[in-house]
Amino acid sequence: MADAKLDVVRREEFGKGAARRFRREGKVPAVFYGHGIDPIHLLLDAHPTMLALRTPNALLKLENPDTGKSELALVKDVQVNPVTRENEHLDLILVKKGEKVEVDVPIVLEGEAAPGTMVSVDNQSLLIEADATKLPETIEVSIEGREVGDHIYAADVTMPSGSTLVSDAELLVVNVSAELSDAELEAELETDAVDEDAAESTGEESGDESTEEKPSDDE
Repeated sequence: MADAKLDVVRREEFGKGAARRFRREGKVPAVFYGHGIDPIHLLLDAHPTMLALRTPNALLKLENPDTGKSELALVKDVQVNPVTRENEHLDLILVKKGEKVEVDVPIVLEGEAAPGTMVSVDNQSLLIEADATKLPETIEVSIEGREVGDHIYAADVTMPSGSTLVSDAELLVVNVSAELSDAELEAELETDAVDEDAAESTGEESGDESTEEKPSDDE
């Protein structure tokens, strides 16, 4: 039923220094809460956790250090280091079998639109409600044979079995437009280049102004 089982230990030390040391040791700090339990601070093995999180909305199995019982959890939030892309902290929420939860599920396009068209995905995911233990990994949206001017809204998307749409039914998901001709593409690239040159020129002028000598604090 669970996508992954993670070994956890209770976190006994806190503070930035302790957190950095835990990460050097291959551990990820986390907090586990929900259903009225007091928040429990945990440490998870970094590599198995990273692998588990590759599955969208992964259902995790872990042992509650307070009760010794196996529990199910979903990842509510992940803090990621912007440079190393390593997971720095997780919020885990306790869920029960049969419980309905709301999650964002990524969109995956299926099929091929009509020749001469260009397909744009305006929203990469949809918010749905489903059983916590039966969450879909993706939502398939067929664009087979779609023509120029076609739009696919959230209401048009077939929900996975057992799931219901929570997102606005009028949310635009896919837009099908005419493919740009070579001349149109070249004109668009030229416009982008002009805009970039203008931006660089403005930046240089601002830089020149900022280099003017300013009175020192001693004056």
